Amino acid sequence: MSDVMFSPSVKAVQARRGSRARFEAREGDWPARVSPELAEFIAAQTSFFLSTASAEGQPYIQHRGGPPGFLRVLDEETLGFADFRGNRQFITLGNLAENPKAFLFLIDYAQRRRIKLWGEARVVEDDPALLESLRPADYRAIPEQAILFRLRAWDVNCQQHIPQRFEAKDVAAALAVRDRRIAALEEEVARLTLAR
Repeated sequence: MSDVMFSPSVKAVQARRGSRARFEAREGDWPARVSPELAEFIAAQTSFFLSTASAEGQPYIQHRGGPPGFLRVLDEETLGFADFRGNRQFITLGNLAENPKAFLFLIDYAQRRRIKLWGEARVVEDDPALLESLRPADYRAIPEQAILFRLRAWDVNCQQHIPQRFEAKDVAAALAVRDRRIAALEEEVARLTLAR
């Protein structure tokens, strides 16, 4: 699977820069199936980036977002998601029509963890049952088609240089707990002051 991740040109740069031996030792060790840990990580994501390229190699990356679990593990080699109506440029769909190679980049800022997934993707426009199975419950966005991603290899990146960020709803919940505790302590101080 290293050929998916490392082209001959990449391997040449690794050799020139001194990191090739480390990666060569891992040849064949890159996972190509969804592990339980990867499935758990995927199920928690509310966001990811999908990269495609035209037949000429012009790259394109687009953000995809939804409720936790909107990116689904369908089997140990396949992920899928409902592709919601967006800006109507259809660059991803056009690229996938002529070049199935795709890349998913998932990042969890709170845990400072990122995962890279290489594979091929295809658009499914004529399968209402599949689209409905991928549609998140109680999510108002309108799905137009499904995108299925066949995994070829994946890797976990190091935490270096990932800023720690938190979801606004998680920060609001933590602040609400703190505010309730402060209010309770202020009431207790007032009660003890009056009791003197």
